[in-house]
Amino acid sequence: MKLTRAVATAATATAVLISLTAAAPLAATAGPAAGSEPATGPTLRALAARADVRIGTAVNMDALASDTPYREHVAREFNTVTAENVMKWEATEPQRGAHDWAAADQLVDFARANRQLVRGHTLVWHNQNPSWVTEGDFSSAELRQILKKHIQDEVRHFKGRIWHWDVANEIFTDDGQWRNTIWLEKLGPGYVADALRWAHQADPKARLYLNDYNVEGINAKSTAYYNLIKQLRSEGVPVHGFGIQGHLGVQYGFPGQVLENLQRFDALGVETAFTEVDVRMPMPADATKLQAQAFAYSALLQACLLARKCVSYTVWGFTDKYSWVPDWFEGEGAANLLDENYGPKPAHAAVSSTLTLAGSRGRR
Repeated sequence: MKLTRAVATAATATAVLISLTAAAPLAATAGPAAGSEPATGPTLRALAARADVRIGTAVNMDALASDTPYREHVAREFNTVTAENVMKWEATEPQRGAHDWAAADQLVDFARANRQLVRGHTLVWHNQNPSWVTEGDFSSAELRQILKKHIQDEVRHFKGRIWHWDVANEIFTDDGQWRNTIWLEKLGPGYVADALRWAHQADPKARLYLNDYNVEGINAKSTAYYNLIKQLRSEGVPVHGFGIQGHLGVQYGFPGQVLENLQRFDALGVETAFTEVDVRMPMPADATKLQAQAFAYSALLQACLLARKCVSYTVWGFTDKYSWVPDWFEGEGAANLLDENYGPKPAHAAVSSTLTLAGSRGRR
């Protein structure tokens, strides 16, 4: 049985995935109304530890510094953190040769103090590059050396302190073609293999990932990654995992063949991870949309729990208070596990229930 595109309630999420393995159900139940006080009980990170998976969040550094409830939630609920913006190239080297590691160092120090692992995001991307790179009149040979230096400077700076690196981010279009970027234009498709090799040289113990959106199920884009990773591994290129962002919208239904997609990467011998999960909706939110959202959060998590080499599940922010969605998708929002007042939504209860029952029966 394959995953359907139909939107279901959170309570039915289990049947969609667990029937694939005839396992006991991991029911995802509806939670308290948005805006209510969080229920007492185990933290998400405690539940995830019992289920043998890491759970993380992207971190807004301004909020971490200024909002005490935000900071407390990050420390208490998650055992991995991802830099939302402060490890991107425009932040770390705004002027050529002048590095600014301060904000990224603060996140890494915070993570260490709270026994959290760090996902480095991201080394090579077509967005958020410094203007001196994008506006510079560099030859291909010069740009290649600039990219190599950037990757190795950053990876060496954080050597031994980063668990996973998103080495190359969003390199394909939705139809599975190479995205036309400065890197493809000047360096050719071999820049991805080069980036992975350079990162590995700088920190041989870090796990190196490719990362993208709209790759949850089996489609042209995820297949392009499957084929590339298969080729890279056959050539001895150090690629250890595939990051599936997980930006969904309730109005589009749920993607098909999510578990099957993870399992084919299992078969390649690489890890997978959900790296940026959020589930937006047309505003205003209502009970039906919130239940559809809860289903999607839980179904992605269940697929991860059922895939042999899916190692982590990271949300792209956990509270609607700081969500990126309203600024990018007009008329949409309410994409996170908690509302703007840190009240748990049905999605939070669905994730908690899925982790609880996975932990009680054993993950595999």
